[in-house]
Amino acid sequence: MGRVPGLSAASRRGSVRPHCYRIIVSGRLGDASRVAFEDLRVEPCGRDTALTGELDLPGLRDVLDRLLKFRLELVELSRLADGAG
Repeated sequence: MGRVPGLSAASRRGSVRPHCYRIIVSGRLGDASRVAFEDLRVEPCGRDTALTGELDLPGLRDVLDRLLKFRLELVELSRLADGAG
C-alpha cells in the first residue's frame, strides 16, 4: 500500500479512522509555506487560506505543529462531515 499524505502508519493499518479536516489560517501562504502543506488542498478563503485534507489524529497534530513552525495564526479548525471535502 502506498503512502497516503496526512495519514500515520497506524491509520493506514486501519487502527485509527481518519476524518476530513478544514483548517483556516490567517492571511495568504507564501511559497515556502505552500510547499510545507503540499499534502493538503490549499485554497484562498477570503483574506485567509484554507487547508483541507484527510487526517488521522497524529496527522492533525503534525499539521498543527507545522502551523506553529511557520508562525501561522489558526483562525478555525473544523472536522467536515464524512464524505465532504
